[in-house]
Amino acid sequence: MQSKWPMVKLSEVLSERRERPDLYTILSGEIPIVAKIGFNTGEIELREESKTKTNMIVIGPGDLVISGINAAKGAIAIYREKNTTPAAATIHYSSYIINKKKADSVYLWYFMRSDIFRRILMSNLPGGIKTEVKPKRFLPVEIPLPPLEEQKRIVAKIELFISRIEEVRRLRDGAIKETRGLLSKISGKTYNVLSKKWGTEKLVNVSGRITDGTHKTPMYVPDGVPFLSVKDITSGKISFSSAKYITHEEHEELIKRARPEKGDVLLTKVGTTGYAKVIDVDREFSIFVSLCLIKLKKDIALPKYVEHMLNSSSIRKLSEKYTRGIGNKNLVLMFINNFPIPLPSLPIQRRVVAYLDSLQEKLDELEELQDKSEKDFEELVPSVLDKAFRGEL
Repeated sequence: MQSKWPMVKLSEVLSERRERPDLYTILSGEIPIVAKIGFNTGEIELREESKTKTNMIVIGPGDLVISGINAAKGAIAIYREKNTTPAAATIHYSSYIINKKKADSVYLWYFMRSDIFRRILMSNLPGGIKTEVKPKRFLPVEIPLPPLEEQKRIVAKIELFISRIEEVRRLRDGAIKETRGLLSKISGKTYNVLSKKWGTEKLVNVSGRITDGTHKTPMYVPDGVPFLSVKDITSGKISFSSAKYITHEEHEELIKRARPEKGDVLLTKVGTTGYAKVIDVDREFSIFVSLCLIKLKKDIALPKYVEHMLNSSSIRKLSEKYTRGIGNKNLVLMFINNFPIPLPSLPIQRRVVAYLDSLQEKLDELEELQDKSEKDFEELVPSVLDKAFRGEL
């Protein structure tokens, strides 16, 4: 850390705001209430409702706000000066007025979200991370503080680095999006070639059954049979990580209408519509109305082939055209039944699947790199802050 910077108690640059809000202004919704401060973002999230059962504090525009419970985890924010009204928070938060003649508010915000400050804070908490940070413990903490002009210079450097990181991230995300779109377009061109040469059949004619999941919200239980909805397959994979659960008894009732089995095709039909995925897991589960279940006649239509055709830009356009509603969008079964599917011989379907699968594998590899690079990006910002507050920027 920069040894030339003097050690300064936080009480020299911060003063606790001790005002208490009028209960009427809170209950009437005149001033918002803090819901939480994001650990990763350092941003204040506000409640949607104004009811409260605890004592509250006032937060003024421009104040530094800390969560007494989660300060050591990064729950430190600035209530932006552009806000025209104060806010309120429970007494598990504390709010501080910044002495602008000695400290730059953005500098303090970055510094207090750095690993360097967290180590300083932890060394001043006798009970470690479980100790609630109250003003009497917070304000006596000493930090290295450069002159105000140097603080501003450091902030400018930090924000320059972060803007460059975000630009690289934006370009990477754009490349991923373009690649996904390219796969759909290639599938669309393949669809068009196949349609011209072999014609099409209605999806209902190549299926043994097309139905959707239960229209009634079931009773959820902590453990049981997974119950999947549209959110569980829109990533291009069937995910059970955030699935809800129903009883075995209810599952037995629901599969009388729609029994998902390995080799069937799921199609999203409510909310995010028109995404298809072959069931590639041998596991019992039930589905909600937001998913359509397609049981194919596998002697004439390969499941993976139909998945690619349904995900082609050609069928996606039909999905968009026939999706009804504004808020709760719905792709009704009648239109799904009539989706035109090119139907060449099974050997040709296998060749199409092999070709499009190879492109999908390249996309999957690219997305794996995306996940890795995201972790690298997440590590870059703490590294930049560490260098900044060691006087190395």
